[in-house]
Amino acid sequence: MEAVIRTVSANDGVNISYSVFDGASPAVVILHGLAGSSREFVPTARTLSGRKVVLIDQRGHGLSTRLPADTSREAFVGDVVRVIEVEEFDAVDLVGQSMGAHTAMLVAAARPDLVRRLVLLEANEGGGLPEDHAALGDFFRSWDVPFTTRESASAALGVGPLAQAWVADLQERQDGFYPRFDPDVMVAAVSAVAHPRWEEWQAVAAPTLVVYADQGMFTEEQKNIFVSRGPNVLRVDLADASHDAHLDAFDQWIVALHNFVNAR
Repeated sequence: MEAVIRTVSANDGVNISYSVFDGASPAVVILHGLAGSSREFVPTARTLSGRKVVLIDQRGHGLSTRLPADTSREAFVGDVVRVIEVEEFDAVDLVGQSMGAHTAMLVAAARPDLVRRLVLLEANEGGGLPEDHAALGDFFRSWDVPFTTRESASAALGVGPLAQAWVADLQERQDGFYPRFDPDVMVAAVSAVAHPRWEEWQAVAAPTLVVYADQGMFTEEQKNIFVSRGPNVLRVDLADASHDAHLDAFDQWIVALHNFVNAR
């Protein structure tokens, strides 16, 4: 199953790229995490054959505008709404991982008419410390860009699933290979997630699946509090999985996703 890549202009002129895998409604719309891209979820999309699937490159990521001026949560939410409305979908099954899950949660709260079911992989209400966000930017700036080859990038970044996703997504230019994101934009985007959004989370009306990894980002206390405050939540835990469980616990992730979005 091959995708058609489309682009839409957001309200502020930012170009949002997204891939559409054809199939039946209701559509499944998937949002990647910080410093990722829709490419990470192509294997997930292919398991949903028979359903229309849309993978969005969020602003500042993938094939979308790399240096957007607006990195607010509202801008990210508006981009998703724009894609759904341009495609003229009825309510969709909205899926997100990490920062993409945070975006999905806010979309479901703001536009309940557009979200039939909600799936959050490794999500919470928001948070994080400024020093952690700064450290993340320092890490991205430490990359010896441009990499001369994908092989040299792989050697520098490591062989883990997330590192290999970054390598696969590098943009080839005349002088080498570059990441498809800017460190300063990533810091600005993740910093906007720092404000907890309990009010929005508690306002989500759609049935929600929250998926956590046993070796993920959140403590058991954080997981329990988040799930307990959601109005209509099912929790699934993945074993031997990281924050990027869609990459390193793929089979478990697919079972959890399919069981929920295909339920009657």
